[in-house]
Amino acid sequence: MENKNEYLFGMHPVMEALEAGKRIEKVMFRQGLDGMQFHRLLKMLQDAGVNVQFVPEERLNRITRGRHQGVIALISQVEYSSIEKIVEDALSSDSNPIIVLLDGVSDVRNFGATARSAECAGAKGIILPAKGGAAVNGEAIKASAGALLRVPAAKVPNLRSAVYYLIENGFQIVSATEKGDISIYDIDFKKPTAVIMGSEDKGVSDSILAISEYKAQIPQAGKIGSLNVSVAASIIMFEAMRQKGV
Repeated sequence: MENKNEYLFGMHPVMEALEAGKRIEKVMFRQGLDGMQFHRLLKMLQDAGVNVQFVPEERLNRITRGRHQGVIALISQVEYSSIEKIVEDALSSDSNPIIVLLDGVSDVRNFGATARSAECAGAKGIILPAKGGAAVNGEAIKASAGALLRVPAAKVPNLRSAVYYLIENGFQIVSATEKGDISIYDIDFKKPTAVIMGSEDKGVSDSILAISEYKAQIPQAGKIGSLNVSVAASIIMFEAMRQKGV
């Protein structure tokens, strides 16, 4: 059974949480749900950029034993920052900051492990999409060894727009891809850098690769051809730290 302490049940409680500014990670609706109240809540969630899923009633019942009115909200255990604040704080505290973007990384253990390495390597923030990104829940915090309580994280409606914002603020964009045309060891990390990591099955999306300054690969001697995303992120971030002489 999933951890009840992370969830909010029922139409009115979820609406009240939204209106009170609570951080909602995602909302699960029972498949086939309808009615005026449902449509009102759905519009509120869409306007707020909250990830919405429609699931079988059996899944909701496993969480609440039937006391859900067809809707369950997962409440974030971490206060999100904004991308604007992450960038502002990064540039004011470090002349060559590193910010990590996760494109389609949905596994909370990989997310948490990446956050742990980001904190150890001195990265200034993590940015992930509101839809399709990993949940910042208890499992992610545990996998991060608490790093998610120290490294600011932002969820954005559109990752491509976030990349453009970083470019406007002087960041070079480095997307990690096994099909890259440059080694990570040939990139100058002694400047503001946004490192983009993709999911292990799909990698960084084509739309993000198209606007990346560098498409970088990690040299490998083996035949498997790809690394776990958290491991790959660690290699890149610690190479950046090495170059900066930290």
